[in-house]
Amino acid sequence: MKLEIINGTFGYDPKRPILKDVNVEVEEGQIAAILGPNGVGKTTLLKCMTGILRWDSGRSTLDGEDIAKMPVRKVWQKISYVPQARYTNVMYTGAEMVLLGRSAHLGILQQPKKRDVEAADRAFGLLGIEHLRDKKCSQMSGGELQMLMIARALTAEARVLVLDEPESGLDFKNQLVILGVLRDLAKRDGISCVFNTHYPAHALQIADTTLLLGQDGTSVYGGSTSVVTAGRLREYFGVDVLIEAVPTGGGNYYSVIPVSISPEH
Repeated sequence: MKLEIINGTFGYDPKRPILKDVNVEVEEGQIAAILGPNGVGKTTLLKCMTGILRWDSGRSTLDGEDIAKMPVRKVWQKISYVPQARYTNVMYTGAEMVLLGRSAHLGILQQPKKRDVEAADRAFGLLGIEHLRDKKCSQMSGGELQMLMIARALTAEARVLVLDEPESGLDFKNQLVILGVLRDLAKRDGISCVFNTHYPAHALQIADTTLLLGQDGTSVYGGSTSVVTAGRLREYFGVDVLIEAVPTGGGNYYSVIPVSISPEH
């Protein structure tokens, strides 16, 4: 399923847009990363992209259909959105929370069926978090809850997966788990993925394309290796970096090392 943003512009104050004429095109089975300094509107972009917020101008489409004109239920059957997870006081168990991912597929007052439970079981297994099934969400760490929210999204079995900083708050191992799962879902299952990240190396590692957002609302979008460069990171973040491709058994592993704040910033 193809996800596209066409000339998207948005501002909480319409006279001062924080996103200006954003254009993104994510083909079926592709991964797109979104990078930018704090406060440039990365989370806002995801909300506009999925229809949670309405663009002031421009539009988001799924296979050419304007998301703003689609029935809400239909949108959430096709798109699964993972917000940033912090902490929660809800008393659901992990199993109950993940099963909520099937909500868009169930009618009013309809109970989950065998197929819904099996979808949740697959998500637990895929992420290796079976130990969280019976734990209360209110007792989970931020990292555990983040993994659980991703499992809930996978349970929806949507064709487009949109994630807000999915690897933030996770340890090294679970960061690799998430990156590997996204790569497999895209390449093996043809799912389109979009994720915000604070890690340029992760964009280089798994994303086919990258959107780089600037403080003035401008943006640049293209192939990850052409967008995530030392020059662009200096321009958009004000930081001098070293980018190294380290050969490994499975190909190159990218390392982006911040060295110093650029003198002009």
